[in-house]
Amino acid sequence: MESPSEVKMEKQDLLKEPVRHIDIKSFDSSKIIKAMKDMSFTARDTAKAAEILKTMINDPECTIMLCLAGSTSAAGCMQIYVDMVKCNMVDVVVATGASIVDMDFFEALGFRHYKATQPVDDEKLRDLHIDRIYDTFIDEDQLQICDNTITEIANSLPPRPYSSREFIREMGRHLIDNARKRDSLVQAAYENHVPIFCPAFSDSSAGLGLVKHQKANEENHVSIDSVKDFRELTEIKMRSPVSGLFIIGGGVPKNFAQDTVICAEVLGETAEMHKYAVQITVADQRDGALSGSTLQEARSWGKVDTGYEQMVYAEAGSVLPLIISDAYHQRGWEKRINRRWAKIFE
Repeated sequence: MESPSEVKMEKQDLLKEPVRHIDIKSFDSSKIIKAMKDMSFTARDTAKAAEILKTMINDPECTIMLCLAGSTSAAGCMQIYVDMVKCNMVDVVVATGASIVDMDFFEALGFRHYKATQPVDDEKLRDLHIDRIYDTFIDEDQLQICDNTITEIANSLPPRPYSSREFIREMGRHLIDNARKRDSLVQAAYENHVPIFCPAFSDSSAGLGLVKHQKANEENHVSIDSVKDFRELTEIKMRSPVSGLFIIGGGVPKNFAQDTVICAEVLGETAEMHKYAVQITVADQRDGALSGSTLQEARSWGKVDTGYEQMVYAEAGSVLPLIISDAYHQRGWEKRINRRWAKIFE
């Protein structure tokens, strides 16, 4: 049987090469994107997606919604999303709880994700308290500190139902004085009044932290109201006749943002379909879902117009840096109005 010191040393050996997030400001992909226009397959699709994003950015009436699902934040794309917020390329974020809490907020607290540089049996990883995301490792003990921080934030708030946007705003406020890493999406969104919605917020460390909070406060506690999320995001859509979706993955964030058009109709209001849409995904149509259907299929539901839409079938980490670097260096974002949608709820 291994001694505690041997286990600790083995864990340290596995968690020693951190994932480093790519900096799209450090290189200009514009020439690559331009060359891809005359290629075929995924290359041409990527170039078309880049053009649609730049069209969204240059449209003075367009509200841009960034939809995040999957593990790209842990995999090295975290700084891309931060830069999109800081450079006014994004007005609203709709994401999974894991993307916001287990990945971004987790690193803001001073922790890291690590490269899995050697194959390790998953049962062994469980013994070492190491969680695995494909070829990326996370220290489970540190993740539990993230859980406890969520509990502390909930304990500090008046007991009532909160939208995930409201609670994530409080997470951003917490980071102002407590962040160990200043460049996080949660903090950047807070400082730039960009609302973040997580319609499945509890499917993350936030859920674990809130369960702990509620157990200690059975009668009066904080809870998350996903219906309030839906109403708030729909309110933004109703005030945004022109809107565009930039979707990484699919799933709940994608459908949640798309469904605001339908929700507005249910409320007796008129909301135009999302004018622009780009989706980067590795899912296809053979399973009948595509993590929320194709953008073309969404047209039949009245959610997305098909004048400016592009599916890109690729692992996001391989094409996203090219698309966003191109948009950054074209600098259309410098002329955009800062919409500050979070302020309408204050």
